[in-house]
Amino acid sequence: MKRLKEVDPNLLANLKKYLDEEFFAYAEEELEKFWQRCMTDIDRRAVHTDREGQPRLIKYDRFGNDISEIWVNEGYKQTVKEMYETGIVGYVHKPIPALGRVGNYIYSYAQGYLLSQVEPGFYCPVTLTMATAYVLEHFADERIKAKYLPHVISTGEVELYEGATFLTERQGGSDVGANEVRAVLCGDHYEIYGEKYFASNAGMCGVALVLARIDGSEPGTKGLSLFLVPWRNDDGTLNAIHIRRLKDKLGVRAVPSAEVVFEGAKACLIGDAKKGFYYMMEALNLSRVCNAVASIGIMKRALEEAKQYAENRQAFGHTLTSYPMVKETLANLTARQEVQTSACFELISFFDRVMRAPNQASEQEKAWNRLLIALLKMRTAEEAIAFAHEAIEMHGGNGYIEDFVTPRLLRDAQVLTVWEGTANILGLEVLRLIRKYRIHETFIQTISEQLAALPSEIRPFAKPIESGLRELVQSLQKLHGQSEDVQTYHAKKIANRLCDLYVSVVALKEAEESERKQIIARLFLQHIWGCDLFDEEMLSVRHFDLVMNETREVEV
Repeated sequence: MKRLKEVDPNLLANLKKYLDEEFFAYAEEELEKFWQRCMTDIDRRAVHTDREGQPRLIKYDRFGNDISEIWVNEGYKQTVKEMYETGIVGYVHKPIPALGRVGNYIYSYAQGYLLSQVEPGFYCPVTLTMATAYVLEHFADERIKAKYLPHVISTGEVELYEGATFLTERQGGSDVGANEVRAVLCGDHYEIYGEKYFASNAGMCGVALVLARIDGSEPGTKGLSLFLVPWRNDDGTLNAIHIRRLKDKLGVRAVPSAEVVFEGAKACLIGDAKKGFYYMMEALNLSRVCNAVASIGIMKRALEEAKQYAENRQAFGHTLTSYPMVKETLANLTARQEVQTSACFELISFFDRVMRAPNQASEQEKAWNRLLIALLKMRTAEEAIAFAHEAIEMHGGNGYIEDFVTPRLLRDAQVLTVWEGTANILGLEVLRLIRKYRIHETFIQTISEQLAALPSEIRPFAKPIESGLRELVQSLQKLHGQSEDVQTYHAKKIANRLCDLYVSVVALKEAEESERKQIIARLFLQHIWGCDLFDEEMLSVRHFDLVMNETREVEV
């Protein structure tokens, strides 16, 4: 089996860019072990979970009592234990023993990227636990934090409490302001009443973050408060929580998603009762980054499956990789995956600084963070589906057969466009940032400065970006002052153009590093901005060997 530095030097190059020398040395060694475990044991367990070992609801015990327990297979339990003990959640909040200092999101998301290549379903509970840990650390009072946070960030020293975030209700969906779940004050605690319609990691979590409306609060999102709800009481009994049924999902079958009913569940109020929606949106932004990380992970696995199949499959007396159209597909997929991975880790580096020290970040920096999260979550989710489709097509009929991993990649990828906000919702988020923070002005200035800073040998490749930037400026000028319908109609289009520009500049900045990265950038720009119908250069064919052999890059 190949080593990580042979399969994905682009990942390690990004980590080297954003981690100090000591941390990078640690990460390189630990991620190699993590990678080997993912591609062997975790991958085999993921196949079993998806096909034969899906979670099941045990609704009643033998005496007819509602116990609402979730059965999961033993392999899945082992994956849970092993992954959390690597510190994928915990070391964002507490010291890594080998380093004697607290880790960061850069390293955690690198782990998530590798995990998502084999089991994106389980990366959902990891994501929810990360979000729960963040909220507890930053917004909970010291009593709640002391009682629950050590369990949520456990790496094996105490019992693990996985987390969950329950937002969705039947009448609400994306319209969270329509939520009706109630919170009733009962002495020193609250009790929760109502139902959550799409609650992932139900029954597996130790604690859940639940949005609820305290009786008498105002309507809409401003009247929502955030509560920490233990799944069980201290004596092990259910905390007045019941599971109506599990969702029969298209993909990500490893994570149990359920309809959950609260019938007076004891709950702890998190922070200011009037800031519940704000707290949950902070958790949601973290989850959106996880979503993008899962997307680039699926993109990488799909690319590797397509590449390996094409290198070994013979058709008409030749391997598939001898045919120009196949070379074009593989080279273009490689360029897209590398550039968007680099864009994600550029975001993650900024995200890490803003989220771990929010009091030190300006409002404009927080808005920039939200903008990049929205753009890259939207784009990478769509790309994950496209990559899974291309991998299936490369396999032909075999790609549609469940003996191969490709059908599961497509099923698992599809949810990424839905979870944590659809493209329409993200487009509206971008529109809000434009209206409230004038973030488009910051964006235009930043992109212009980065284009101006490109070396002379790279500048000629920037012409389509410069043209696209001018078109964006003109479109935003036309949009200003228009009606609500006109602005929301164009919101997603504007968001997509912003993303085109951002990722294109990321590609060009990396083009300075080597001949190969320059070819990667040019292929990526052709994909984004188009090329002539008759492509005389045929870059993907002429430079196929260079593009596909990443290890020819300068050693990390």
